[in-house]
Amino acid sequence: MTKYVKIYNGRDNSLVGDKIRVADTFWTRFKGLMLAPDLAEGEGLIITPCNSIHMMFMRYPIDAIFIDASNKVVALYENLRPWIGLTKLYSNVVSVIELPSGLVNKLGLKIDDTLRLEYLQ
Repeated sequence: MTKYVKIYNGRDNSLVGDKIRVADTFWTRFKGLMLAPDLAEGEGLIITPCNSIHMMFMRYPIDAIFIDASNKVVALYENLRPWIGLTKLYSNVVSVIELPSGLVNKLGLKIDDTLRLEYLQ
């Protein structure tokens, strides 16, 4: 069964995404967005646990938000390019949120913002 979460930026209560798929099993984390169709508005993927990502087998660029155990933004990556994008490994990160490219800038997300996650049933 696919799980989803809504994510809000706690700084201004703006909606980051209302249909963010949860990847929290070995297989869903391994697969991620590889070979998946483009993300629509409001869609994304949260990979947990996760502290680094790569862009192998990706078809399109993405933005990535790295958060710690208290959902505080530790790092932001914008426009990670398919096949060649790669992030560093973060020891203090527990999850990575993958979003459509351009959304980090559009929403004005910043390091140290705290995100609010609402798991959907």
